[in-house]
Amino acid sequence: MIGVDLGGTNVRAGAFYDDGSPAGVSFSNPSNAQHGNQAIMEAIALTIHEATEAAATVPACIGIAIPGHVDDEAGIVRWSPNFGETVNGVFVSWRNVDFRGPLSKLVSTPIRMGNDANLAALGEYRFGSGKNAANCLVMFTLGTGIGSGVVMAPTSVQGQASGSLLILGGNKGGIELGHTVINYQGPECTSGEYGSLEGYLGRDATIRRAQHRLGRGRDSVLTGMVGGDLSKLTPKHLSEAANLGDEVAIEVFEEIGTMLGVAIGNAINVFAPDIVAIGGQVAKSGDWLLGPAKKTARNIGIPSLFCDATILVAEQIDEAGMLGGAALALHAQ
Repeated sequence: MIGVDLGGTNVRAGAFYDDGSPAGVSFSNPSNAQHGNQAIMEAIALTIHEATEAAATVPACIGIAIPGHVDDEAGIVRWSPNFGETVNGVFVSWRNVDFRGPLSKLVSTPIRMGNDANLAALGEYRFGSGKNAANCLVMFTLGTGIGSGVVMAPTSVQGQASGSLLILGGNKGGIELGHTVINYQGPECTSGEYGSLEGYLGRDATIRRAQHRLGRGRDSVLTGMVGGDLSKLTPKHLSEAANLGDEVAIEVFEEIGTMLGVAIGNAINVFAPDIVAIGGQVAKSGDWLLGPAKKTARNIGIPSLFCDATILVAEQIDEAGMLGGAALALHAQ
């Protein structure tokens, strides 16, 4: 399978066997995200061709992870804020864009497509902590925004089902747990709601928590890490500082971990998962984040559901997009 991770900056593609192991080296090119549909499709096709030529065998299918509302059945991207073009000085993002049709003219291999966070969950289920055997896996991906996905085994639904089930919702636009509200009087999110998980845990919101403390004169190694320029702070800096015992960084993780725990507890009550995987680069902070998250989730999750849920850092983080695409391609066979 060829797995493709389409991002706002780069598009990555690699070939994978059905156990998730690489069948060739991966490739990356600029995605031309704001240069119009033709330039975007050409960038994707180039990267797929490079991965295909480097593959150990002929790929059976291509799976593409795309940020936004993706309708695989129709071959359409219903909405994606990162892709489009500037018209009369105004950026016009993708809405109801035919994706599979134009790309199929450039690539001969069958194409499947899905939301990047959903596919990250599918990849984690098949190739990561889900071991392709979990009863239910819920995944949160922590980055610029907060993505999520839910995968269930057929034994976890009542009725006829076969194989693992990626939950998409009625119009194929779910599962958006990052936009569930955990405090309706909380901060505004970029999508317009107030007090959502993303409004608390998104990259910028997390960094603002540290900047606020440093602006109040708190002593911290973070200031030296960025040479006094607080605009350069990243979640990676926070993780490094926490490992050094920095109080500011630890406090930030305690706060966002607590908010994450609220979302995890709610997800446990809704989906009764046996695996809750936390992905995205922020998850690499490990117990600084998951410690307070687990404590909070324990107080929210129904006890008989919480006791069966394992909360952990996702095994697949750096390659989540490509492996998710490969998992979808394999899922379609």
